[in-house]
Amino acid sequence: MTAVSLPLVVAVAELPKHVGETLGPSPWITVDQAMIDKFAEATGDHQWIHVDPARAARELPGGKTIAHGYLTLSLLPRLMRSVVEVRFRQALNYGSNKVRYTGMVPSGSRICLYQTLKAVDPEKNNGFRLTSECKIMVEGTERPALIAEVMAIFYP
Repeated sequence: MTAVSLPLVVAVAELPKHVGETLGPSPWITVDQAMIDKFAEATGDHQWIHVDPARAARELPGGKTIAHGYLTLSLLPRLMRSVVEVRFRQALNYGSNKVRYTGMVPSGSRICLYQTLKAVDPEKNNGFRLTSECKIMVEGTERPALIAEVMAIFYP
């Protein structure tokens, strides 16, 4: 198992110096059935592959329910803060260029993040738009469960 790295702590203006760096892994977090059920309740997505452990045991490969793709995506802010801590006055989620769900996150599995800082572009009002490629890995698998290119704008 790869050791968890300490977060990179950087001021907004120093972000360009770190383009090309891959940070991580983040600490592992467990995606359990309770988390999946809460997400289903919040979103109204009660598809059986997520919320019916008995049926999943009979019908799904691996015999476990799987996390919603959007649940996996929604864990990015939590995981990202553990690999890069940007010192800022204000930050905004700017969106995603590309999101791909490339593997399953079975209930009870542990996930971690690797984040590559791809670009830092100037924004109006002295802001910086950080574009990152994020890969969420499931413990014991070689292929990421999620690959997402996401952006945030930071203001010093």
